[in-house]
Amino acid sequence: MPEGPELHLASRFVNEACTGLVFGGCVEKSPISRNPEVPFESSAYYISASARGKELRLTLSPLPGAQPPREPLALLFRFGMTGSFQLAPSNALPAHAHLRFYTVPPGPLLALCFVDIRRFGHWDLGGEWQPGRGPCVLLEYEQFRENVLRNLADKAFDRPICEALLDQRFFNGIGNYLRAEILYRLRIPPFEKARTVLEALRQHRQSPELTLSQKIRAKLQNPDLLELCHSVPKEVVQLGGKGYGPESSKDFTAFRTWLQCYGMAGMSSLRDRNGRTIWFQGDPGPLAPKGGKSHKKKSKGALQGPEDRMEAPPPPSKPPSRTRRARRGLEKTTAQQSEGTSLQLDPEVPPAAEKVKRRGRRSTSGCRRPQKIKADTAS
Repeated sequence: MPEGPELHLASRFVNEACTGLVFGGCVEKSPISRNPEVPFESSAYYISASARGKELRLTLSPLPGAQPPREPLALLFRFGMTGSFQLAPSNALPAHAHLRFYTVPPGPLLALCFVDIRRFGHWDLGGEWQPGRGPCVLLEYEQFRENVLRNLADKAFDRPICEALLDQRFFNGIGNYLRAEILYRLRIPPFEKARTVLEALRQHRQSPELTLSQKIRAKLQNPDLLELCHSVPKEVVQLGGKGYGPESSKDFTAFRTWLQCYGMAGMSSLRDRNGRTIWFQGDPGPLAPKGGKSHKKKSKGALQGPEDRMEAPPPPSKPPSRTRRARRGLEKTTAQQSEGTSLQLDPEVPPAAEKVKRRGRRSTSGCRRPQKIKADTAS
C-alpha cells in the first residue's frame, strides 16, 4: 500500500514528467470507476502536484488565453492500495488507467494516467486536504511532533503503539511497513501501550548546555520514535523511483534491500485488532491480542511483495469448496469495510469494488479526447 514516501515520490514524478507539457481537452474517466467525473475542459493547461502525508493534490492550471476561460481546478487523490501515476503514449494507455489527462500538439501526444489495479484509490474535486489529518511526518515535522505530544491524553494512545502509529490524525503518512521498520529499529514491542512509549518523550529535554552540533549529533545517534517517524520515510524517498512497487521493478529491488523487518525472514507477525499484520522481533508486548498466534517468516521465500500477497496462506492442495470460497470473500470484504471507516485505522481502502468484466469501454465523461494528429505534422 502506498504510504507517505510513495505519495511524495508520486508528486515529484508528476512535476518532473509534466514540465514543459501542455495538456488540453477534457479529463477522461474510465466507465468502471466509481469516482466522480472531473468537469474540466480547456484548450491548454499545465499540471502540477504536491503531497501531504497520504494525500496528493493535482492542480490543472489553464494557460493565458486558453478557451473556454476558467479558473484552475484542484483534485485530491488518495491512492488506496495500488494507486500511482504513469505517463504513457495516448494511443497505448496502461491497463487500469481510471483517469486520463491528454497532451495537445505540437508536443508529443501523451496521457498522464491515474492507474489503480484494485480500484481502492479515490479522488475528490476541490483539492482541500482531508479535515482531521494531522501534520505530515515528512514535510511538517515540528508541527507533527507537537501535535502528538500535546494530545497524549487522547484515547488513541490507550491502544498499542503499533495501532496508534496508523492513526492519521497524529501520524499522517505512516502505514504498515513504516510502523514495522520504526518500531524494529528502536526494539519497541509493537503491543506496548502507546502512551507509555510516548510519555517519556514529552518528559525528555536535552541539556541547554549542549551546543547545536552536539544536539544534532545526539539526535542522529539516538533518535526517538517521533524522529524516526520523520527520518525513516525520508530514507525511502532518497531511494528514488516510486518506492514500494511491483516485485519485478528495480524500485522494488532497492526497497526490498532497504527493509530490515517488514516481511523479512526470521521476523514474527501478528494481526492487530484491525486485522492489519504487524512484523516484529522478540516479545510482542503486554497488549498483544489474546489467543493470537505469532507466525515467524521462514528464510525460504523472503518478502514477496505488498502486504496482501505476504499474508495470503499457502495454496491448498485442492481447490477450496464453494462454501469456503464464499466465506473467504465475505471475510475479506468485511475487513476492508471495517478498515475504511475512520482515519484512526489508516486503511485508504473503501468497500471492495465489483469485478471488471470488460476493458476498453468508452469513457462516460461526455467529452471527446483531443483529436489525434499524424506524427509528421508535429514539430
